[in-house]
Amino acid sequence: MTRPRILVVDDEPNIVDMVTTVLEFHGFEMSSAATAAEAYTAADTHHPDLVVLDVMLPDGDGFEVCRTLRRRLPRVGVVLLTAKDTHSERVAGLTFGADDYVAKPFNIDELLARVRAVLRRILPDPAEQPESAPLRFADVELDEQACTVQRAGHPLNLSRTEFELLRYLMLNRGRVLSRGQIIDAVWSADYTGGSNIVDTYIGYLRRKLGAFGPNLIQTQRGFGYVLRTDEQA
Repeated sequence: MTRPRILVVDDEPNIVDMVTTVLEFHGFEMSSAATAAEAYTAADTHHPDLVVLDVMLPDGDGFEVCRTLRRRLPRVGVVLLTAKDTHSERVAGLTFGADDYVAKPFNIDELLARVRAVLRRILPDPAEQPESAPLRFADVELDEQACTVQRAGHPLNLSRTEFELLRYLMLNRGRVLSRGQIIDAVWSADYTGGSNIVDTYIGYLRRKLGAFGPNLIQTQRGFGYVLRTDEQA
């Protein structure tokens, strides 16, 4: 089985060495970068499953680096390292696409636990989700090959945009997605309209899915949307 790939981005060599050594010991395939520019190159080369990313980099804002990495690798997980454990920092991190954050100075065991938790959410289980199998969440099934969607056995008539939006939500089930992330993934980074287009299409999807079961698309106020059941909320 392929080992999960992790990219560590931090300009402090002692932190990079510690994180790389410990995570490699626990079975991860590691790479590292000290700047934003190096992070983009490493991401393009190694295609990491998850990035441990410092918010303060010598050549760029870690939040913007997070957004760019998620645009290039939509399914990559991001754990931010931040020197400020404040509400505004947490909001900024989630808004720009991070999955979790750890405040410096941090305990390496806590970082390891958070990395594992994010990977469990974002990496498919080969035993449950073969590569060619339809995407499934609760009683919803999306077949990418046939371009069909059904809920509780009932076929749904979705537009192409609705299909792509649902697909993106299902690929990132359990992860809160900002409007910006959704626009980048479903409409493209070149889209220049307002972010309320996301709210409109979320409404379309909710009505069509809701015809055959309870709401699965939850609103995370101030952050965006997440696909999860009421029991998971």
